[in-house]
Amino acid sequence: MKFIMSLIAVAALSSVASALAQEETPSPAPEEKASATVEEKPAATATPEQTKAQKKEETTATRSESPAASKATKSASPAAATASSKGMGTEAALRDMENKWEASFASHDLSVAQGMVAADFVGVSPKYKFVNKSSMLAEFKKDKDTYQLAKNEALKVATFGPNVAVVTGRSHEKGTGKDGKPFDRTYYFTDTWMQRNGQWQCIASQASEARK
Repeated sequence: MKFIMSLIAVAALSSVASALAQEETPSPAPEEKASATVEEKPAATATPEQTKAQKKEETTATRSESPAASKATKSASPAAATASSKGMGTEAALRDMENKWEASFASHDLSVAQGMVAADFVGVSPKYKFVNKSSMLAEFKKDKDTYQLAKNEALKVATFGPNVAVVTGRSHEKGTGKDGKPFDRTYYFTDTWMQRNGQWQCIASQASEARK
């Protein structure tokens, strides 16, 4: 009887052990699944970081190239602008100075000629006299005529290198002399200009009155 009971007990224990083994067997599967999920997770998170890094590199490369291209464009433009405006600027400046010089006879403004004429100026006056700056200004002071008109006509500017230019033209003057008599005079002139320290100065001049 004891033997039979022992067999029954052994059978019962085997059944219990088998049941416990079946319950414990599925547990490794979740662990493997969890492990697989953990292993796949870094791959999923790595893609956005790589994409972000790539975009950052592209943006940096674009920014580093843009200033260089912009600098090249800016550096070319000013050079072209200077080259194209240099001749026009000289011509316009000298025309303006010649017109102001002629207008100063009507206003008797000695300061205009003082500022434009070089200290080493040489020339020939309409009265066929050799003059320098001081003698030319002295003649200017003696002029007591009243002007109704004093303007330049047919001005032409020729440049000889970057610092020398020659202006030819004629000036037309009308008014009344100090003796009360009207006058109408035309002069033909040649003025030589030189640029010194960025300033144009008249270094030589010759003028003659047109015969009627």
